[in-house]
Order: sequence, then structure tokens, then C-alpha cells
Amino acid sequence: MSFYLYLVLGFLGGIPAGMGMGGGTVTIPLLVLVGGVEQKIAQCANLFSFLPMSVGALKMHADNGLLDTQGIWWVIVPALLLSAIGATLASVLPSDILRRAFGAFLIGLSCFGFYRTLQEKKA
Repeated sequence: MSFYLYLVLGFLGGIPAGMGMGGGTVTIPLLVLVGGVEQKIAQCANLFSFLPMSVGALKMHADNGLLDTQGIWWVIVPALLLSAIGATLASVLPSDILRRAFGAFLIGLSCFGFYRTLQEKKA
């Protein structure tokens, strides 16, 4: 039964990820809250699933001529550095703290999206 549950959860998380809408914001809560997976494992699974999706998206953007590589190192270097710091931090923090931090992140992201929507409607 758990195989089918995880298959459905992967499908539900993969839809927004495939549309470029941040599948991790859906996949991680689904795995933790519905699948009963530990926070660290859910985050690891999300990051692992991101690898083939990002390769596919990069190829699609390259084929459509949508890549602008000017100034790319200003994005790559901080991203790699901060990813290493974040991974190291996540490996030493308890899952409970990671779960709360991710929840706070999702609440902040929701508030930001709500605020932007209100600003666009005023304009």
C-alpha cells in the first residue's frame, strides 16, 4: 500500500514541479504530513527529484534559445556556496527544527504572494 501512496504523492508533487511552480513547496509537506516521512528524508527526496527535472528544463530552454549566460557566474557561485552551507546546516539540525523552519518559510512565501497580489490589483 505504501508504494501506491508514495506514487500518488509523487504525482501530486510532480505536477506543480513540472509546471515550474516550485514542486518542493507541495512535495515536502505531502511527504511529511500524508506520507509520514521524516523531514530530512522528504527534503532529500525533493532535491534528488529536482536533478532530472532541472536537466530537462535546461535542455528545453536551450533548444528554444531562452538561455542568457551573461553574468551567470554571479548566480552560480553564491548558489553553490549557499547550497553547501544549507546542506551542512540541515545535516546537523533535528528534523523538528527543519519542519518548523520550512513551515515558517511557507507562511512567509504565502504572505509575500498575497501582498504582491494586492499590490497588482491596486495598480
